Amino acid sequence: METTLVRVADGVHLVHGSSTNWVILSEGDAVTLIDCGYPGDRELLLRTLSELGHAPESVVAVLVTHAHSDHIGSAEYFSRVHGTPVHLHETEVPHARREFLDQVGVGRVLCSAWRPSVLHWAVHALRSGGTSDVRVTAPEPLPDTAGGPLDLPGRPVPVHTPGHTAGHCAYVLPRHGVLVSGDALVTGHPTSRVKGPQLLPVMFDKDRRRALESLGFIEDTASDILLPGHGPVHHGPIAHAVCRARELAS
Repeated sequence: METTLVRVADGVHLVHGSSTNWVILSEGDAVTLIDCGYPGDRELLLRTLSELGHAPESVVAVLVTHAHSDHIGSAEYFSRVHGTPVHLHETEVPHARREFLDQVGVGRVLCSAWRPSVLHWAVHALRSGGTSDVRVTAPEPLPDTAGGPLDLPGRPVPVHTPGHTAGHCAYVLPRHGVLVSGDALVTGHPTSRVKGPQLLPVMFDKDRRRALESLGFIEDTASDILLPGHGPVHHGPIAHAVCRARELAS
Protein backbone atom coordinates (compact mmCIF):
# COMPACT_ATOMS: atom_id res chain seq x y z
CA MET A 1 0.00 0.00 0.00
CA GLU A 2 1.39 3.37 -1.00
CA THR A 3 1.42 6.39 1.25
CA THR A 4 1.71 10.03 0.40
CA LEU A 5 4.11 12.02 2.56
CA VAL A 6 3.33 15.74 2.31
CA ARG A 7 5.75 18.33 3.64
CA VAL A 8 3.68 21.16 5.07
CA ALA A 9 6.42 23.19 6.78
CA ASP A 10 9.81 22.64 8.36
CA GLY A 11 9.35 19.66 10.66
CA VAL A 12 5.65 19.22 9.80
CA HIS A 13 4.51 16.36 7.56
CA LEU A 14 1.06 14.97 6.83
CA VAL A 15 0.88 11.33 5.83
CA HIS A 16 -2.02 9.85 3.88
CA GLY A 17 -2.24 6.26 5.04
CA SER A 18 -4.52 3.58 3.66
CA SER A 19 -7.62 5.56 4.68
CA THR A 20 -6.61 7.77 7.60
CA ASN A 21 -3.99 10.48 7.99
CA TRP A 22 -1.35 10.97 10.64
CA VAL A 23 1.00 13.87 11.31
CA ILE A 24 4.72 13.76 12.07
CA LEU A 25 6.25 16.72 13.92
CA SER A 26 10.01 16.67 14.16
CA GLU A 27 12.69 18.74 15.84
CA GLY A 28 16.16 17.34 15.32
CA ASP A 29 16.07 13.67 16.24
CA ALA A 30 12.85 13.92 18.28
CA VAL A 31 9.35 13.30 16.94
CA THR A 32 5.78 13.92 18.05
CA LEU A 33 3.32 11.64 16.30
CA ILE A 34 -0.32 12.78 16.06
CA ASP A 35 -2.50 9.71 15.46
CA CYS A 36 -1.21 6.50 13.90
CA GLY A 37 -3.76 5.00 11.53
CA TYR A 38 -5.33 1.55 11.51
CA PRO A 39 -3.52 -1.47 12.97
CA GLY A 40 -2.87 -2.55 9.39
CA ASP A 41 -1.06 0.72 8.71
CA ARG A 42 1.86 -0.03 11.04
CA GLU A 43 4.33 -0.97 8.33
CA LEU A 44 3.39 2.19 6.45
CA LEU A 45 3.75 4.29 9.57
CA LEU A 46 7.21 2.97 10.35
CA ARG A 47 8.20 3.47 6.72
CA THR A 48 7.16 7.11 6.75
CA LEU A 49 9.19 7.70 9.89
CA SER A 50 12.18 6.03 8.24
CA GLU A 51 11.78 8.16 5.10
CA LEU A 52 12.20 11.20 7.33
CA GLY A 53 15.26 9.68 8.99
CA HIS A 54 13.60 8.63 12.25
CA ALA A 55 13.58 5.33 14.08
CA PRO A 56 10.48 4.30 16.08
CA GLU A 57 12.28 5.10 19.32
CA SER A 58 12.64 8.71 18.11
CA VAL A 59 8.92 9.22 18.85
CA VAL A 60 8.87 10.94 22.23
CA ALA A 61 5.07 11.09 22.43
CA VAL A 62 1.98 9.91 20.60
CA LEU A 63 -0.81 12.48 20.70
CA VAL A 64 -4.24 11.15 19.85
CA THR A 65 -7.13 13.16 18.46
CA HIS A 66 -9.59 10.43 19.48
CA ALA A 67 -9.57 6.73 20.26
CA HIS A 68 -11.19 5.24 17.17
CA SER A 69 -9.43 2.20 15.78
CA ASP A 70 -8.33 4.01 12.62
CA HIS A 71 -6.45 6.60 14.69
CA ILE A 72 -4.86 4.53 17.50
CA GLY A 73 -3.91 1.39 15.59
CA SER A 74 -0.23 1.49 16.62
CA ALA A 75 -0.45 3.50 19.84
CA GLU A 76 -0.12 0.43 22.08
CA TYR A 77 2.81 -0.79 19.97
CA PHE A 78 4.74 2.41 20.64
CA SER A 79 3.82 2.32 24.32
CA ARG A 80 4.62 -1.35 24.88
CA VAL A 81 7.70 -1.75 22.67
CA HIS A 82 9.33 1.67 22.97
CA GLY A 83 7.88 3.05 26.21
CA THR A 84 6.37 6.01 24.35
CA PRO A 85 3.72 7.92 26.33
CA VAL A 86 0.31 8.11 24.66
CA HIS A 87 -1.63 11.29 25.45
CA LEU A 88 -5.31 12.09 24.92
CA HIS A 89 -7.84 14.49 26.34
CA GLU A 90 -8.79 13.28 29.82
CA THR A 91 -12.35 12.51 28.66
CA GLU A 92 -10.98 10.20 25.98
CA VAL A 93 -8.64 8.22 28.24
CA PRO A 94 -11.22 5.57 29.32
CA HIS A 95 -12.27 5.22 25.69
CA ALA A 96 -8.65 4.43 24.74
CA ARG A 97 -8.56 1.81 27.52
CA ARG A 98 -11.74 0.37 25.98
CA GLU A 99 -13.77 0.74 29.13
CA PHE A 100 -16.39 1.49 26.48
CA LEU A 101 -16.40 1.63 22.69
CA ASP A 102 -17.69 4.88 21.28
CA GLN A 103 -17.69 4.46 17.50
CA VAL A 104 -20.13 3.60 14.75
CA GLY A 105 -21.62 0.14 15.20
CA VAL A 106 -22.22 -2.60 12.67
CA GLY A 107 -25.97 -1.94 12.73
CA ARG A 108 -25.65 1.68 11.61
CA VAL A 109 -23.18 0.70 8.91
CA LEU A 110 -25.50 -2.02 7.60
CA CYS A 111 -28.33 0.49 7.33
CA SER A 112 -26.21 2.38 4.78
CA ALA A 113 -24.51 -0.63 3.20
CA TRP A 114 -26.67 -0.32 0.07
CA ARG A 115 -24.43 2.60 -0.89
CA PRO A 116 -21.37 1.19 -2.72
CA SER A 117 -19.06 3.73 -1.08
CA VAL A 118 -20.11 2.62 2.41
CA LEU A 119 -19.73 -1.06 1.59
CA HIS A 120 -16.28 -0.47 0.10
CA TRP A 121 -15.21 1.52 3.17
CA ALA A 122 -16.53 -1.16 5.56
CA VAL A 123 -14.62 -3.92 3.78
CA HIS A 124 -11.44 -1.85 3.87
CA ALA A 125 -11.93 -1.09 7.58
CA LEU A 126 -12.27 -4.80 8.37
CA ARG A 127 -9.20 -5.72 6.34
CA SER A 128 -7.19 -2.97 8.03
CA GLY A 129 -7.99 -4.22 11.54
CA GLY A 130 -10.90 -1.93 12.29
CA THR A 131 -12.44 -4.48 14.64
CA SER A 132 -9.15 -5.50 16.27
CA ASP A 133 -8.42 -4.96 19.94
CA VAL A 134 -6.46 -1.71 19.84
CA ARG A 135 -6.91 -0.71 23.45
CA VAL A 136 -4.11 1.34 24.98
CA THR A 137 -3.04 -0.14 28.30
CA ALA A 138 -1.74 3.02 29.95
CA PRO A 139 -3.00 6.14 28.15
CA GLU A 140 -2.26 9.44 29.85
CA PRO A 141 -4.32 12.63 29.94
CA LEU A 142 -2.80 15.61 28.18
CA PRO A 143 -0.72 17.79 30.52
CA ASP A 144 -2.49 20.91 31.70
CA THR A 145 -0.81 23.75 29.84
CA ALA A 146 -3.46 26.41 30.62
CA GLY A 147 -4.11 26.84 26.92
CA GLY A 148 -0.45 26.98 25.98
CA PRO A 149 1.70 24.61 23.92
CA LEU A 150 2.85 21.19 25.00
CA ASP A 151 6.58 20.82 25.63
CA LEU A 152 6.98 18.48 22.67
CA PRO A 153 8.40 18.71 19.15
CA GLY A 154 6.14 20.98 17.11
CA ARG A 155 4.82 22.71 20.26
CA PRO A 156 1.21 21.65 19.59
CA VAL A 157 -1.62 23.38 21.46
CA PRO A 158 -4.55 21.05 22.34
CA VAL A 159 -8.11 22.23 21.64
CA HIS A 160 -10.96 20.13 23.02
CA THR A 161 -13.47 19.57 20.19
CA PRO A 162 -16.13 17.14 21.45
CA GLY A 163 -18.85 15.73 19.26
CA HIS A 164 -17.23 13.12 17.05
CA THR A 165 -16.33 11.57 20.40
CA ALA A 166 -16.70 13.13 23.84
CA GLY A 167 -12.96 13.63 24.22
CA HIS A 168 -11.98 14.51 20.68
CA CYS A 169 -9.08 16.96 20.58
CA ALA A 170 -7.57 19.01 17.76
CA TYR A 171 -4.06 20.45 17.85
CA VAL A 172 -2.91 23.89 16.70
CA LEU A 173 0.65 24.58 15.58
CA PRO A 174 0.83 28.37 16.04
CA ARG A 175 4.34 28.74 14.65
CA HIS A 176 3.24 27.33 11.31
CA GLY A 177 -0.39 28.48 11.10
CA VAL A 178 -1.51 24.85 11.05
CA LEU A 179 -4.58 23.14 12.50
CA VAL A 180 -4.46 19.36 12.95
CA SER A 181 -8.18 18.71 13.11
CA GLY A 182 -8.53 14.95 13.38
CA ASP A 183 -12.17 14.09 12.64
CA ALA A 184 -13.62 17.35 13.96
CA LEU A 185 -13.21 18.79 10.45
CA VAL A 186 -12.17 16.73 7.42
CA THR A 187 -11.71 17.37 3.71
CA GLY A 188 -12.99 14.06 2.39
CA HIS A 189 -13.92 10.51 3.33
CA PRO A 190 -14.52 7.32 1.32
CA THR A 191 -18.21 7.42 2.30
CA SER A 192 -18.72 11.10 1.44
CA ARG A 193 -19.82 12.33 -1.97
CA VAL A 194 -18.34 15.81 -1.56
CA LYS A 195 -14.80 17.15 -1.43
CA GLY A 196 -13.37 19.95 0.68
CA PRO A 197 -13.95 21.00 4.30
CA GLN A 198 -16.87 19.14 5.90
CA LEU A 199 -18.02 17.18 8.88
CA LEU A 200 -17.96 13.42 8.58
CA PRO A 201 -21.24 11.74 7.63
CA VAL A 202 -23.56 11.93 10.62
CA MET A 203 -23.44 8.20 11.39
CA PHE A 204 -19.84 8.60 12.57
CA ASP A 205 -20.52 11.28 15.20
CA LYS A 206 -21.47 10.48 18.78
CA ASP A 207 -23.19 13.85 19.18
CA ARG A 208 -23.80 15.84 15.99
CA ARG A 209 -24.96 18.94 17.87
CA ARG A 210 -21.70 19.11 19.83
CA ALA A 211 -19.68 18.41 16.68
CA LEU A 212 -21.23 21.49 15.10
CA GLU A 213 -20.63 23.54 18.24
CA SER A 214 -16.98 22.48 18.29
CA LEU A 215 -16.42 24.07 14.91
CA GLY A 216 -16.65 27.33 16.83
CA PHE A 217 -13.67 26.31 18.98
CA ILE A 218 -11.37 26.10 15.97
CA GLU A 219 -12.69 28.74 13.56
CA ASP A 220 -10.86 31.59 15.31
CA THR A 221 -7.49 29.86 15.40
CA ALA A 222 -4.93 31.85 13.45
CA SER A 223 -4.45 29.02 10.99
CA ASP A 224 -4.57 28.83 7.23
CA ILE A 225 -3.45 25.24 6.71
CA LEU A 226 -5.77 22.38 7.66
CA LEU A 227 -4.39 18.90 8.25
CA PRO A 228 -7.46 16.67 8.63
CA GLY A 229 -7.85 13.10 9.81
CA HIS A 230 -9.29 12.21 6.40
CA GLY A 231 -8.75 13.90 3.06
CA PRO A 232 -6.04 16.13 1.59
CA VAL A 233 -4.34 19.20 3.02
CA HIS A 234 -6.53 22.30 2.73
CA HIS A 235 -5.07 25.79 2.30
CA GLY A 236 -7.10 28.85 3.28
CA PRO A 237 -8.46 30.52 6.42
CA ILE A 238 -9.90 28.01 8.86
CA ALA A 239 -12.90 30.29 9.37
CA HIS A 240 -13.82 29.83 5.70
CA ALA A 241 -13.41 26.06 5.99
CA VAL A 242 -15.65 26.02 9.05
CA CYS A 243 -18.27 28.11 7.26
CA ARG A 244 -18.39 25.62 4.38
CA ALA A 245 -18.66 22.67 6.76
CA ARG A 246 -21.59 24.31 8.50
CA GLU A 247 -23.34 24.98 5.21
CA LEU A 248 -22.96 21.37 4.10
CA ALA A 249 -24.24 20.11 7.45
CA SER A 250 -27.36 22.30 7.43
